[in-house]
Amino acid sequence: MGKDTEFSITSAKRYSLALFELAAENSLLSQIENQSLSILNLINQSDDFYNLIKDPTINQEDLSKVINKIMEKNEFDKLFKNFLNFLIQKRRFFFIKNILESFIETCSIKRGELKAELKSAKNLSTEEITKIKELLTKNFSSKIKLNYKHDESLIGGLVVQVGSTMVDTSIKNKLQQIENRMIEA
Repeated sequence: MGKDTEFSITSAKRYSLALFELAAENSLLSQIENQSLSILNLINQSDDFYNLIKDPTINQEDLSKVINKIMEKNEFDKLFKNFLNFLIQKRRFFFIKNILESFIETCSIKRGELKAELKSAKNLSTEEITKIKELLTKNFSSKIKLNYKHDESLIGGLVVQVGSTMVDTSIKNKLQQIENRMIEA
C-alpha cells in the first residue's frame, strides 16, 4: 500500500469520526447520514460531479460555489455545509467519498448493525430482499445492513456474506468446484 493510500484512509477515518462526533453532539446523526448518502449517490451517479471532485486544478472558490448550490437546493444542515466547506478550505475535498463512506460505516457500527452483502443471479423483489434480511437478522442476532446486487454471472443461486461468514450457493461456484476437482484428478 502506498503512502498516499495510507494517508487518505487514515485522513478519511479521522475526518469521518470528527463529523460523527459533531453530528452526535448536535443530535443530527440521522439527518447528516441521509445527507451524506445523497452526496455519495451524486458522486456515484454523476461523472461530471465525480470529475469535479477529483480535478486538482479546480479553484477552491469555484468548488465551494458548486457545493453550496447543491447544499442550498437540497436544504442540507448547516453543520454539514460547514464541514464540507472546511474540507474544501483544507484541500481535503478530494477524499470526500472515502470520508462519507467511513462516516456511514461508523454510524452503522454504533447502531450495532452488521454489514452484509447479497448477490443473486435473478433480480430479487423488495419483498424477497426483506425476507432474506429478516432471516439474517434472526440468525446473527444483530441488525443487518444489507447491500444487494443483481449479478447475472452467478448463473443461478445466491451469495451471502456477513462479516467473515460467506454462503455461496451459486451455480458459478459449483461449476468452479467441479472444475477444480477435475484438474486435481
